[in-house]
Amino acid sequence: MTQHVLISLEERHANNILAGIKTVELRRRSMHVAPGTLVWIYVKKPVGGVVGFAIAGERYAATPDTVWRKFGPVSGLARKEFMEYFVGCKEASAMPLGAPMRLPRSVGLEELRENVPGFHPPQFYARVDEESPLRNLLTARLPRRHAASRLTRHLVMN
Repeated sequence: MTQHVLISLEERHANNILAGIKTVELRRRSMHVAPGTLVWIYVKKPVGGVVGFAIAGERYAATPDTVWRKFGPVSGLARKEFMEYFVGCKEASAMPLGAPMRLPRSVGLEELRENVPGFHPPQFYARVDEESPLRNLLTARLPRRHAASRLTRHLVMN
C-alpha cells in the first residue's frame, strides 16, 4: 500500500510544484519518506488548506553546493535564496517530486479540523496513517479515473 505524508509549504512553492516548475522539495533536515509516497501539500495561511499532491522520488542529501548543482534549476529558487535557506547547514536534503496534481477542490483548514480531531498543520511533515480520518478525507477528493491511471503509470515507471 502506498504511504502518505503531509507537508506544509508557502503558497508560491506549492503553486510551483503543482505547475511542474519546482520538481524537488528542499529541507534543512532529511525527510525519511520512501520513493512512491504520496506527498500531500498543505498551503500555509492565508490559504490554509490541502491543495494537491505529488509523488516522492529518491531522497538525496549532500552539501548545499552539491545539492544546488544537481537541483538548482528545478528548485524554484534563485541561487542566493537557496544558499540563504541552507546557511549553517553542512547537509542539504532534496526530495524529487513527480506527477503533481492539484485537487479539483481544496480541503480547507476548517474542514480539516471538523473531520480530523486535533488536526494541526505539520511544522515539518507528518505521516498519514492508512486508516486515519485525514487520509480518508484527502483520498476522497481524488478524481478517481484520472488519479488512479496517473498514479499507477508513475509508480510503474519509477
